[in-house]
Amino acid sequence: QVQLVESGGGLVQPGGSLRLSCVVSGSIFSLYDMGWYRQAPGKQREWVAAITSGGSTNYADSVKGRFTISRHNVKNTVYLQMNSLKPEDTAVYYCNAKWAKNNVWGQGTQVTVSS
Repeated sequence: QVQLVESGGGLVQPGGSLRLSCVVSGSIFSLYDMGWYRQAPGKQREWVAAITSGGSTNYADSVKGRFTISRHNVKNTVYLQMNSLKPEDTAVYYCNAKWAKNNVWGQGTQVTVSS
């Protein structure tokens, strides 16, 4: 069974940076389309960034130019580099893997942007 484990969240001041990691179990990670989502208190979960199995990336307008998604297929890991963080980026960040008809989520990691 495929499992996703996020890490790297924490408390950071506005303007700071964090890098989230998501380690994926499974032998065909290179075939997965990967994404990051986030959910702020009282709000619906929203899509943040995605990277396909072929390496194409896409971003929500709210993070474009500040966040970078990448993947390391040997390490079975997807990353989200977050720069110029704002208080409105505060949320639980979730990793997501899609392949065939499968759609798997991690448990989430808290990111808090506050002075």
